[in-house]
Amino acid sequence: MPLPSSVNVEVNALQAVCRQVFGFRLAMIALASPVALLGAADGLATWLVGAAVLVTFMGSYAMFRDWERFGPLLLRHPALLAADTLFGSLLLVTAGPQSTLGYVSVCTPLLAGLAYSWRGAAFFACLQSLILLAIHPAIHAAGVGEATLLPGLCVITGAFGVTLRNLLLRFGAATRALAVAQAVAEERARLARDMHDSVAKTLHGLALAADALAVSPDPRRQARVVARSARRAAAESRELLGDLRRQSYAAPTEVDLASELTDRVRDFARRSGIEARYRGAGPGSVPPVPYAVARQLLTIASEAMENAGRHARPSRVEVSAGVDAGLLRISVYDDGRGLPPGTTLDGLRRTGHFGLVGMVERAAGVGARLRIGRGGAAKGTEVRLELPVEGVGR
Repeated sequence: MPLPSSVNVEVNALQAVCRQVFGFRLAMIALASPVALLGAADGLATWLVGAAVLVTFMGSYAMFRDWERFGPLLLRHPALLAADTLFGSLLLVTAGPQSTLGYVSVCTPLLAGLAYSWRGAAFFACLQSLILLAIHPAIHAAGVGEATLLPGLCVITGAFGVTLRNLLLRFGAATRALAVAQAVAEERARLARDMHDSVAKTLHGLALAADALAVSPDPRRQARVVARSARRAAAESRELLGDLRRQSYAAPTEVDLASELTDRVRDFARRSGIEARYRGAGPGSVPPVPYAVARQLLTIASEAMENAGRHARPSRVEVSAGVDAGLLRISVYDDGRGLPPGTTLDGLRRTGHFGLVGMVERAAGVGARLRIGRGGAAKGTEVRLELPVEGVGR
């Protein structure tokens, strides 16, 4: 039962948010770097500030540009973020917290909350707050309120980072649970279609043949019919079990759809006694079709023929296939009595008739459109399936 994705949704979301935060830091460092360099004293101070600009800028650029490569290092080693914070403090000394570097300082606890949860957020919020308080030039002149504004924001953004991390983790867990439930529902529906379209119908025919055995004028001939139906049910069961055991539902082999349709039409005519024939249609020949797609198309065609033989009492059944205007078209037409007026899929589902419902679901599963009606004929029923040729190889 394949799941929609094996990658954790929350991990992807956390990576995307961290990457965007580093992109914002990168822009703010670029804007503040000239101010920091101009404010540095000549000599060693200029070299130290230049080194800090290089380290913080390139570190943010690496994380933003190639998070998949460098992000795991940051997640495993919080000391790297601490080193980046200390280098950034050199820029704060010369550029001042009132520059765009103040925003960079606030981003550090946010990143810690996203990457390291509560402990990391608390540590880096305290570290960044102490640095800001130590270098703020107006702590004595302007008072405590202004000096503690950015440290307070560091605490708030750290808490926000942790909250956002927890929300993303819960969202990812809920998404995976929903994906599993959806996959289970789809698998149940597929099994129901396969059982209905293969084994269940064959066993029903086997029961009818066995009932007729007791009153048949030729018991040997009728017994051969019973044996043939039993072998067919066994073969369909093996095919169904084989599909369940496949690691991948899509097999690499391709199927000659025209040849398979010809064989199935011939087998239907032999079993039902109804005149049935296959012909090519359209200007283009039927291309080879991957097994996973061909199996659905052939099952739809077989189901349409069986429905016609069981319910419509036709004198003939015509099956055609071909490519026209970029569409692979398969048509199954019978000249029987047609569908009852007012027939709908919901009505069939409520009354336990799942044949047409399963056909529509199979067509949708391979990206095809199924139309059921009289087509261009005056009576009878046509089941027409249309699949874009470019979608055949998917």
